[in-house]
Amino acid sequence: MTDFNERIIDEFRANGGTVETAGFGRSLVLLHHVGAKSGVERVSPVMAIPSEHGWLVAASKGGAPENPAWFHNLVAHPDARVETPDGDEVEVHAVQLEGAAREAAWQLFLAKSPAFSQYEQRTSRTIPVVELRRR
Repeated sequence: MTDFNERIIDEFRANGGTVETAGFGRSLVLLHHVGAKSGVERVSPVMAIPSEHGWLVAASKGGAPENPAWFHNLVAHPDARVETPDGDEVEVHAVQLEGAAREAAWQLFLAKSPAFSQYEQRTSRTIPVVELRRR
């Protein structure tokens, strides 16, 4: 885990889910996922948009040419857990959205932050959107 992610996780937990670093506010969840190869639990802070069934997350990785490790881990092990800004821990099942559902969810990310448009322009890949559905 990067030092940046560790600082974000520590700030999230110390401040009841509020992260002032980079202006995240209360828009993050902490995603607990299992390594695809290692089987080791990892924790990643991810921006999440509440949805009818849980939370939407975008595997943007800042527009890098490859998907983030947490995305590959969810593909291999879709059952995961999130820590919410409200202090809840929720068991979830990750579902990669496709077609019109993915496009509608992606539009929510574009409306939430102009950075997502920049990420999209930096990469040739279609940025995956995953719904973390409550189990």
